[in-house]
Amino acid sequence: MSETLTARDVFLRVIDAVPKLVAGDASQADVLAALYAEETRVEHPMAPVGDTPILTREAMRTHFAEGPGKSAASGLRDYRAEDVVIHESTDPEVVVAEFTYRGTVNGKDLALPCVYVLRVRDGLIIESRNYTNHLEGSRVFGRLDQLFAALKQL
Repeated sequence: MSETLTARDVFLRVIDAVPKLVAGDASQADVLAALYAEETRVEHPMAPVGDTPILTREAMRTHFAEGPGKSAASGLRDYRAEDVVIHESTDPEVVVAEFTYRGTVNGKDLALPCVYVLRVRDGLIIESRNYTNHLEGSRVFGRLDQLFAALKQL
């Protein structure tokens, strides 16, 4: 019988799999989706064009496959999570994690600061609020034109 993952364990699996996905390992979309409950709520409160919560595991799979899974920047090297600080709360289901995704793109340093607030129950993410520098992510991954076009539509 396997042991149920803690909120900390699940977070560490997320930040292990995301860089692999962004670097081009499309199989990580399934690895990541498996960390979420069938019904979940994932929010990106700082998304520049507004936030539409992601509410199911299958929607998360699609999010990973169509977003980070397809956005590997040419010239991306050594993408990883660093400066990881995990704050465990008095609620064992909740962790707050601060970290920075780092690497290089075409020889230029990249740093994407992030703060995640995760609620994990029975080893699966049931809620997550992800605070990320979306503008820098769009710049680094060559999606600024898409972002600006979307902003013009608001």
